[in-house]
Amino acid sequence: MNLRLDLYDLAARHRLDAAAIRRLQELAGFAAEPPAVAHWLPRVIAVLAAALAGFGIILWIAANWETLGRVGRFALLQGAVLAAGLGALLRPAARTPLALLAMLGIGGLFAYFGQTYQTGADPWQLFALWAVLALPLCLALRSDVLWAPWALLAMTGVSLWTYAHTGHRWRVGPEDLRAHGLGWIAAVLVTAFLAPALARFTGAGAWAMRTAATLAIIMISSSALVASFGHLGAWQYWLGLIVLLVAIGLYTLPETFDLYALSAAALGANVLIVAGVAHLLFKGIRGGDWIGMLLMVGLIAAGLLAATVSGILRLARARAAQGGEA
Repeated sequence: MNLRLDLYDLAARHRLDAAAIRRLQELAGFAAEPPAVAHWLPRVIAVLAAALAGFGIILWIAANWETLGRVGRFALLQGAVLAAGLGALLRPAARTPLALLAMLGIGGLFAYFGQTYQTGADPWQLFALWAVLALPLCLALRSDVLWAPWALLAMTGVSLWTYAHTGHRWRVGPEDLRAHGLGWIAAVLVTAFLAPALARFTGAGAWAMRTAATLAIIMISSSALVASFGHLGAWQYWLGLIVLLVAIGLYTLPETFDLYALSAAALGANVLIVAGVAHLLFKGIRGGDWIGMLLMVGLIAAGLLAATVSGILRLARARAAQGGEA
């Protein structure tokens, strides 16, 4: 229902003049600024400014690479991190955006250090160290403004670790089961660390958990999907499907229900199930009815998706009703 359209319909039915319509709009609150704007707009602008400032420092160093010198670059990056950290400590009103700026500055400092001295470290080590050093900031600020980027850093480090331990290739073979298994465990642990059950300790909100869950589901489902292309009996396929089904079960519980994470896990499971069905249908076809098989796979995928969406909507309504009663 659209309140503005209902207002216009009411004005037309009662043949109100311009003054009466303006008065009706004032009573409906259309003439005033939405109350949430004054609260959220300055915060959103401050966060965007901090992110752009951190990105701008890195670009400015790149543009003046030859003129600054090694000492000047290090001094600028270290000064930016120190200034942002002190500002976050001394200015509570700007604490969150300045902490985000300090977090971005840490990454720029380590990236420049690795590029300057060529330490030979793998990229995953940079992201792991960046996430570890940013962890105290996130725990101190207790805001999704920092936790959501931290989840991105941690998951990037996990993905790059898996890449480094599969021969520096995005491959999914039987010999890579251990690397993928450990990577998936790390991704699940990061998601669990940002779950609502630990929010009292971490201060992480829904969007941090959803960021981590989305990246973990993408990591697991994509690896399992690639494994199914080669051999449906690959361990990565079945383990990935089991992990996603367990995630669906967890996100349907009243204590851990989250519509976004449940939908993402269900979508990943749908993709793997349809891939398995297609693998079985097309296995051994030699000049058969490819169009009929494709139609069958499409119908199965549409039916499975429709059943999944229907089930999730019913569950969401049930959880909303339970919340209203509580």
